[in-house]
Amino acid sequence: MNPEHDYRPSVPSSTRAAALPPFRTNLILFLLTVVSVFHAGVGFTGSVDERSLFRQLLDPEYLMRGASFAVPLLAILLTHEFGHFFAARFHRVPASFPYFIPFPGMLFGTMGAVMAMPRPVRSRRALLDIGAAGPIAGLVVALPVLCYGLTLSEVRPPPEPGVLVAQEGQSLLYLLLKRIIVGPIPEGHDVFLHPTAVAGWAGLFLTMINLLPWGQLDGGHIVYALIGERHHAIARWVRRALLLLFAYNVFVFVVPVLTKRSDLPLPLAISNSAFWLVWFLVLGLIAFVSGGAKHPPYEPSELDPRRRALGWACVVLFVLLFMPTPLSYR
Repeated sequence: MNPEHDYRPSVPSSTRAAALPPFRTNLILFLLTVVSVFHAGVGFTGSVDERSLFRQLLDPEYLMRGASFAVPLLAILLTHEFGHFFAARFHRVPASFPYFIPFPGMLFGTMGAVMAMPRPVRSRRALLDIGAAGPIAGLVVALPVLCYGLTLSEVRPPPEPGVLVAQEGQSLLYLLLKRIIVGPIPEGHDVFLHPTAVAGWAGLFLTMINLLPWGQLDGGHIVYALIGERHHAIARWVRRALLLLFAYNVFVFVVPVLTKRSDLPLPLAISNSAFWLVWFLVLGLIAFVSGGAKHPPYEPSELDPRRRALGWACVVLFVLLFMPTPLSYR
């Protein structure tokens, strides 16, 4: 995921802390992310291990339990990031290797990755190509992973009342793939995802976040390349829409608890509804810290028809991947 992905001048090297050479930093962060994602993957198998994390990581059986989630998710993230990287190289735009962000304890074990670009992108063609390359490359891996994972998933009734169950977000594309691969789901049943399917779903989820048409996100760069300065108005509406989505989820989860129509614990109801509020705050923080995205001058005739089609295809893809409630517990 690239929420902080910013195509603007980086801080001059003389002002950076130079404790580690850049590539070594990339490698260390990636290895820490691998550990964190494998640890998260074991959780998706339902395994409980009381040993220390260090002892767990020395156990090949432990690693194999996490591999069915971790390997495909890492493949999706790497493909996404190197899609950006190679597109930048194609346009002769200097770009660092990805800086992965390990996040132990988070659902996926990572917050994705970011890249540093020491010079701004100087053309809308390059901006669109670099912005679109990551999401498209990531989906090329995520979709087969999801389809294969769905063939391994179980269709069964939910557990007994009182057992907490995670419900993944339902996008139009995800619902279509479930219908094609799993088929009709009997009443009172649901699809319980295999860890590989969870990794594929995570790829769709992370691509949706990246394609939000706002500022430094991939979707923001794509929309600017398509319509120029008008994208600022869209970005403002995106942040307002995030608050509306937060209000919608409060109505769905919190209001029934407060009116005694749901026995879901109130902290869980609040957690279910908070996702888009958190992203509203995150986007505001990114804009404040970065000073806003720096885009190349807008030349109406610069994009050829093929690139315009690619850009609008990414907009349609965002609609197909959008999830009003990305994750909830019931």
